[in-house]
Amino acid sequence: MLLLASSSPRRSELLQKAGYDFKVVPANVKEIVPPGTTPLKIVEILATAKAEAVAKNNPDDTVLAADTLVVFKSRVLGKPKNEEEAKSMLKLLSANVHQVYTGYCIIKGNKLFRGHECTSVEFYSLKPEEIDAYVKTGEPLDKAGAYGIQGRGALFIKRINGDFYNVMGLPIGKIHRILKDLQNSNDENS
Repeated sequence: MLLLASSSPRRSELLQKAGYDFKVVPANVKEIVPPGTTPLKIVEILATAKAEAVAKNNPDDTVLAADTLVVFKSRVLGKPKNEEEAKSMLKLLSANVHQVYTGYCIIKGNKLFRGHECTSVEFYSLKPEEIDAYVKTGEPLDKAGAYGIQGRGALFIKRINGDFYNVMGLPIGKIHRILKDLQNSNDENS
């Protein structure tokens, strides 16, 4: 059984659309990383911690975990704490390019696959009233970087360079290939 070590509705949606049968088992881990850790290492460390926490109690299952960060000029933009912080983040991203990093970890038995994906996203120039109206929808409040590319935040995107689904929180094409290779290696060993 595939276990998704995340309560993210976007990750669940991507796995469902890709045809996976899975169960959501959120990991309960403290998201702590050493100061000075690069964004790509942060997402890999946190994804691995989540996967290991769930795999420990489910040794016979395949566990998938992921972690996503938005980074603008070396500044990590997590989920905004309130509307004012969301507005501040969107003002930073307006008319600029930022990166979205998603780290992933897949554990099956004694096999561990971990890595990351990075996508560059460019925003149009946003007017203050656009930002205010978007923040009032509530959509940005539970998303890293204060926007959702799969929702109304899509209206702000000028272009992306990289995996679109990575910006949603899961590079599903890459994950599918790893899961397929893992399944094929298990079939060969049966």
